[in-house]
Amino acid sequence: MTRTIGIDVGSGAVKSVLFDVTGGEPRWLAKRCERIRRRDPMELARAGCEGVLADANLDRSDVDYVATTGEGENVAFATGHFYSMTTHARGGVYLQPDVGAVVDIGALNGRAIRVDPRGKVLSYKMTSQCASGSGQFLENIARYLGVAVEEIGPLSQTSKQPEKCSSICAVLAETDVINMVSRGIATPDVLKGIHLSMAARIVKLLKVTGIRDGVALITGGLALDSGLVAAIGEELVVEKAGVTAVSHPDSIYAGAIGAALWGAFRHQRFADAAAA
Repeated sequence: MTRTIGIDVGSGAVKSVLFDVTGGEPRWLAKRCERIRRRDPMELARAGCEGVLADANLDRSDVDYVATTGEGENVAFATGHFYSMTTHARGGVYLQPDVGAVVDIGALNGRAIRVDPRGKVLSYKMTSQCASGSGQFLENIARYLGVAVEEIGPLSQTSKQPEKCSSICAVLAETDVINMVSRGIATPDVLKGIHLSMAARIVKLLKVTGIRDGVALITGGLALDSGLVAAIGEELVVEKAGVTAVSHPDSIYAGAIGAALWGAFRHQRFADAAAA
């Protein structure tokens, strides 16, 4: 039996999970997610670790490996760190076993990752440095429109005449939105237009990875944006990509899950080497 904690320190939130891996079969014991909101991510990582242990009635000594990912390489109490692309790939396969690609859309950027059934990265493509396809950009727009973040998806899906945002630059895109509002474009139509613009870029990333069919799992914070997931699905149909985009209620934890599972694998490899 191996118990591991995975901690994904993102730009917008810190996610922590606790797993028990016995006989190669992972069992999810606990999870925590904390939005950063100007707080110290390292302290949130510690709080997340302590929180999942408390939820499972375990002590730190009961855990064999603490794995970090994302921006968590400086977490002082971690056993090891894993690159976030590999953790999202592995976490995506855990959440959606038939997945052929993982699309990680976080607070600051996005990327498409083609994976094999074991969670191995086959190819990938990232967005440019511009943040107009990110969660932070959407939050800024929602703030300007006076809309709560959790309302973005449902409102977008009520749109009748979406006004597509033409700019790929976040600053110019925000100017586009201001112009839309001044022209009296309805909030749902503005949001749906933004979602369609983001979806077009995401689908281009997916196509570059080489995936031609199967399932693409949306992970990261924007996986919970039902309007964006729906827009990606629409764009995949328009582009005749042959791929189905899905989300999962726990998609936001994909990186942390992958870290925990890779941590269990590494711990077992060390144990086997020591016993040889």
